[in-house]
Amino acid sequence: MKSSLLQNINSPSDLRVLDEAQLPQLAQELRNFIIDIVSVKEGHLGASLGVIELTIALHYVFNTPADALIWDVGHQAYGHKILTERRDVFHTNRQLGGISGFPKRSESIYDAFGVGHSSTSISAALGMAIASNLKGDFEKQHIAVIGDASIASGMAFEGLNHAGVTNANLLVILNDNAIGIDPSVGALKNYLTAVKEGKNPRQNNMIKSLNFNYSGPIDGNDIFAVTKELKRLQKIKGPKFLHVITKKGKGLQQAEENQVVYHSPGKFNRLTGEIIPKSEADLPPKYQDVFGLTILDLAKANEKIIGITPAMPSGSSLKFMMDALPERAFDVGIAEQHAVTLAAGMATQGMTVFCNIYSTFLQRAYDQVIHDVALQNLAVIFCLDRAGLVGEDGATHHGVFDIAYLRCIPNLIIYAPMNEIALQNIMYTAQSGLEHPIAIRYPRGRGVIPDWKKEYFGHYQKIDIGKAFCIKNGSKVAVLSSGTIGNNVKMALNEIENPEKIAHFDFAFVKPLDEKLLHEIFQKFKFIITIEDGTVIGGFGSGILEFAAQNNYRSNIKTLGIPDEFIGQGTVNQLQQYCTISVETLKSLFLSY
Repeated sequence: MKSSLLQNINSPSDLRVLDEAQLPQLAQELRNFIIDIVSVKEGHLGASLGVIELTIALHYVFNTPADALIWDVGHQAYGHKILTERRDVFHTNRQLGGISGFPKRSESIYDAFGVGHSSTSISAALGMAIASNLKGDFEKQHIAVIGDASIASGMAFEGLNHAGVTNANLLVILNDNAIGIDPSVGALKNYLTAVKEGKNPRQNNMIKSLNFNYSGPIDGNDIFAVTKELKRLQKIKGPKFLHVITKKGKGLQQAEENQVVYHSPGKFNRLTGEIIPKSEADLPPKYQDVFGLTILDLAKANEKIIGITPAMPSGSSLKFMMDALPERAFDVGIAEQHAVTLAAGMATQGMTVFCNIYSTFLQRAYDQVIHDVALQNLAVIFCLDRAGLVGEDGATHHGVFDIAYLRCIPNLIIYAPMNEIALQNIMYTAQSGLEHPIAIRYPRGRGVIPDWKKEYFGHYQKIDIGKAFCIKNGSKVAVLSSGTIGNNVKMALNEIENPEKIAHFDFAFVKPLDEKLLHEIFQKFKFIITIEDGTVIGGFGSGILEFAAQNNYRSNIKTLGIPDEFIGQGTVNQLQQYCTISVETLKSLFLSY
């Protein structure tokens, strides 16, 4: 039996002493190591399995960390982390206090650039390469590894466009597996498919036209072919582009055959690959499914409804509508800016457009929200999935800034439903016709009503814009919550003695605020607590503080939410405890009054 190679490799310098003939064995060991740990600890699987050979070859050929290696998004960087001094702590991946699920500069000198959102790698690597030239270093290599879904984003093209007129020592590696999280879409995907199939004439090469030294496509899972080509490119100066074809999920049959599910499969049997089922009986629905089922139901009755998502049809559950009404539901690829302005264009023609974007990804289209939608007062309906703390994906993916960055925009309504019924009703209200654009924010994960679909789905009620409600009366303290975090308040109040001191109000509308009710609250209560699952700076609580200041109220106001720091990874409950908005921390707070 062959002795293990991986157990003796703690850094790329250990890797480089191996004979090249040993690399396939190492690839198999690395693949097995990832499967063994992710099967138990969970995480992003398929992307990392697909680039094992490429990962080993990059660290084998290039002098990392002196040479800069940037992974776009970072879903595929598990092998990189294991080979770069983190093998022994890889089991802590994505856990509270553990290593990040994405490359992170503060974590390792081998993580040349922090990532998590797509299409940043080319610009970052080019910036490093230009800086190296300015410092007189013309030997340092700068490598960006980007997927075929990410390279279709506008920012990647901006980077390519600039790089082509420089003499930067830049190597862009296109990791082409025809899928991001969902299958890649668009004309560029069709172009790359034609290249792979040999149907595109070599003189018709768009990358060469951008002044890159182009090579490929080559088999990215053939470690000898990749190593040979990297060694050749290492000696060539200026912008270079290598097209490699890989198989997402390589080495695990189920992951190869069902790439969408095995992108992040949860726990699975490491030997058979079968996903360990979680009992979903009697569980509330996922908020994304409430959205997906509701928009389809509404669209069947309203032919003006259109659904748009930037590359998240499964994650947003717009796929229900895409399957049933494909002519009115669009996956536009990783192109948030385009998605927002596309929605604006449709809205000018009288269409009712639901633009579903994860909260953290709408940050990428901020100007379009202001300039193309709100300034023109177009009634686009933004559905912001994954609002609030998302858990193990950590700082790059928490949707905690949207209230603060949207609240300052004129014309924009902001609504955070407390439960599934409120989500379907605000969607019904919005498609019935609004005079302004609206942002509807809801979290990752499940709601609170197990029988929602059976008892409530399709039974719509119109919501009064700007109206807040008293959920529970109280004598001393008024708790004002916005969104699903209000359920933590309800549970905390149910578990304490003497809850009659605490009143609870649901302020689903962050903008406009229900000022009539606020006047009543401030006139009655000396103590006010605001709770949100967004940043306290500029958020819902800030809006309440502004109201109090403008109206000369002197109540004692305490704002709870996400503190002024980037929150790392952990379970949602762990992170809520840290931010003092969990059920347990709220119970302690309420008992102190």
